[in-house]
Amino acid sequence: MSKPSDNPADPFKKALAEATKTMADDAELTVSYSVDPPGMTRENLRLPQVSRRMTRDEVLLARGTADAFALRHKYHDDKTHARYEPTGEMARNLYEAMETARCEAVGAQEMPGTAGNIDAKISHEAERKGYDQITKAEDAPLAAAAGYLVRHLATGRDLPKGAGNVMELWRGFIESQAGGTLENLDDVLNDQTAFAKLARQVISDLGYGDQLGDDPDMEDEDQGEEAEEDQENPDSQGEEEQESEEAEAAPEESQEQEQDESQAQVSMEDEAETEMSEDTEMPEGEAPEEPPPPPPHSEADPNYTVFCTDFDEEIKAEDLADPAELERLRAYLDQQLDPLKGAVGRLANKLQRRLQAQQNRSWLFDLEEGILDAGRLARVVANPTTPLSFKQEKDTEFRDTVVTLLLDNSGSMRGRPISIAAICADVLARTLERCDVKVEILGFTTRAWKGGQSREKWLAAGRPQQPGRLNDLRHIIYKAADAPWRRSRANLGLMMKEGLLKENIDGEALEWAHRRMMVRPEARKILMVISDGAPVDDSTLSVNPANYLEKHLRDVIAMVEKRKLVELIAIGIGHDVTRYYQHAVTITDVEQLAGAMTEQLASLFDHDPRARARMIGIRKAS
Repeated sequence: MSKPSDNPADPFKKALAEATKTMADDAELTVSYSVDPPGMTRENLRLPQVSRRMTRDEVLLARGTADAFALRHKYHDDKTHARYEPTGEMARNLYEAMETARCEAVGAQEMPGTAGNIDAKISHEAERKGYDQITKAEDAPLAAAAGYLVRHLATGRDLPKGAGNVMELWRGFIESQAGGTLENLDDVLNDQTAFAKLARQVISDLGYGDQLGDDPDMEDEDQGEEAEEDQENPDSQGEEEQESEEAEAAPEESQEQEQDESQAQVSMEDEAETEMSEDTEMPEGEAPEEPPPPPPHSEADPNYTVFCTDFDEEIKAEDLADPAELERLRAYLDQQLDPLKGAVGRLANKLQRRLQAQQNRSWLFDLEEGILDAGRLARVVANPTTPLSFKQEKDTEFRDTVVTLLLDNSGSMRGRPISIAAICADVLARTLERCDVKVEILGFTTRAWKGGQSREKWLAAGRPQQPGRLNDLRHIIYKAADAPWRRSRANLGLMMKEGLLKENIDGEALEWAHRRMMVRPEARKILMVISDGAPVDDSTLSVNPANYLEKHLRDVIAMVEKRKLVELIAIGIGHDVTRYYQHAVTITDVEQLAGAMTEQLASLFDHDPRARARMIGIRKAS
């Protein structure tokens, strides 16, 4: 006899898995729970993890995700979907969002109880992506808005706040362009093929018809016409068969005849091409299309150019040194900074106390579901007709957070500055990990002094004027956000490696770190830059305007701060970075770095906006 589980969430998870299989109409479906992002295949569903506490939000999110996946499994056919799927990225996103909305709407009509659960899932996703904070349509995803509108029109239900905000920002545009097409939504909702055709028409109405690709129905018509022609002309088939039989009977004659015909055809084609080139011009509509221009090297400044990216590298720290060398360098780092460990440790404990002070348990009482409230059992004993009271623990505000530390690995950081930067990154990563905040540690430098292979290629090309950035980038990943600290600890020793630290091109490094953060699922993103000066690369600045790299850095900072999707702060070591960054602090002694880092991060997690204002970007460390 198996031992009963001591996890109070297990019965719920088992019941939800069985209900999901039933709803999906597939008893062989495998349902699992994981901290990884939810996902599904034809045989497996991965749902969000449900902890022992079974908070209301956890339960609703798991139920909503399970219902959405089950409905997709039941009402969606992959072959039909693939048949009508557009080729362009934006058209494909619109098509996918509308099909997801269709499956959920059909399920809500047949099983009304699923609608509320899926609302909880949509609400969670919209809140995580910050949809309720968006104020302009251009900042909101059109595909998500189209999917929300289809669901709203099909079910008549109001959407959760964030999702409703995104839908309303685009609703006027969508209805003005595709309102007539969407009037037929109810007629095709239960027919995936008919709905796919309607979705393709909506995509065309919205201006993305060029991304649809070939119409699969037109291909079927062409094939049908060809088959009809073959049936109407059986004599031609007989002639072809007779010709093939004659060719088999006289292979030498047929080969000679084919060669003569092919030579004659080639000569006629050559003459035709010559006549066309001499006497005629191709109509404008038939002119060959020019290849599309290459994407800009920078989102922040389309005019920022790079001579060559062939020699740039994004590399993990463990790939730049073998494990034995990393351990040796890490030991050297620990030995060098042993006198500072006490002070840095005290600052880390201070940061942890400030964070954990906000993790004090707070509860919602007198609820109809949750954990039984033992403190209120006395009134039930006194009056048995009194209903049981339940409570639920509130989640802290900052758990769904990722912090990226972007460290300047330039030659001017050599010695004590880079050592202290490494140990501070170490302590912060360990401290934040204890508080359930994910941390990513990145570094940036170049592969060579004075330009490297990019400059050699430029010299070989004849020294073209103003080539743009002219060095080989090296962007280093010391610790990925999802990697546990114990596996990445030795990597920080790489900063002690002789010859690693070279030039610094801050703008591209900041844009790289920002791109990495934008694909993260966390709702809150914090990027801290630690640098000791302005961007400097002798090779680039010697053949471009003197402010070339500095202007690009300012443009990238302006882009990040304008989008407001990432909170950007900076610490300058002996260099005033407040002239670049809106939220920054400058320290004059590298030993102040640990205190500045912990105070800046602690202030970001402060609930009091006035306290945050006092700490961020207003006072400098003395």
